[in-house]
Amino acid sequence: MQDLQHCTVLREEAVDALLWRPDGIYIDGTFGRGGHSQLLLRRLGAAARLVAFDKDPQALAAAQQITDPRFEIVHSSFARLREEMAQRGIQQVAGVLLDLGVSSPQLDDAERGFSFQADGPLDMRMDPSRGESAAQWLARVSQPQLTEVIRDYGEERFAQQIAKAIIARRERLGPLTRTRELAEVVASAVKTREPGKNPATRTFQAIRIYLNQELEELEVALAAALTLLEAGGRLVVISFHSLEDRKVKQFLKKHAQAPRLDRRLPLRAAELPAPLLKLHARVRASAAEIAENPRARSALMRSAERMA
Repeated sequence: MQDLQHCTVLREEAVDALLWRPDGIYIDGTFGRGGHSQLLLRRLGAAARLVAFDKDPQALAAAQQITDPRFEIVHSSFARLREEMAQRGIQQVAGVLLDLGVSSPQLDDAERGFSFQADGPLDMRMDPSRGESAAQWLARVSQPQLTEVIRDYGEERFAQQIAKAIIARRERLGPLTRTRELAEVVASAVKTREPGKNPATRTFQAIRIYLNQELEELEVALAAALTLLEAGGRLVVISFHSLEDRKVKQFLKKHAQAPRLDRRLPLRAAELPAPLLKLHARVRASAAEIAENPRARSALMRSAERMA
């Protein structure tokens, strides 16, 4: 299969925010097609180390092309950062980068089933070798659960109508197996939508996030990254929709504040715990980058530094 082109979003900005110690150990939690990793390797010192993660077999194949001895690719979710680093005897790292969402090659490859733009198998798994496909899940899910998923993970106000239409279609004609079938059912249930936005956008997002446990894995990865960061270490996260960004924002804000204490305890000022993170200004893609890659318009980068 041809390698579909991928434009790494906020490439320079993410690496600038992440790299502060050229000889450190760094983690790229989502290798994708290696845009961030390759730039990092060009700027890291000879004693540095870069460990990248990805669940996608095609991303792993792309990573095999990197022969740099400082680089290692791990076939796993970034939710296993802590366990995988422990297996390698690594207790602390200088930086962790998480570039969330779906890559352009995944979206543009109809066989992966992530997009309604072209017809393909209704899959949506980040790792097609593991777990349940969208088609398999839709063949058994109940209407109440489907409504909940579309509402909570897609922030879709027509969730109930869409779920009802999908279940009715399944009972009448059998399980949905193609992306175009799902998109058409959603379009029939959504009577109004903002101009320029496909009616199926939020439903496809919701099913993908649910099947891949994206928000749950993000929560685990953020907590793991915080425990792995050395003093001065950087955490950089690029998100593409409000659900992701809300999780990241809440996590960073929580750890940028001093922990709440029982004021009845007789602690001196010097004994008060300090915040764990120092937040940096958030960054969006430039107009020039958006013109070159329209998918960058929804990208938002948040970063923070681990305090001593």
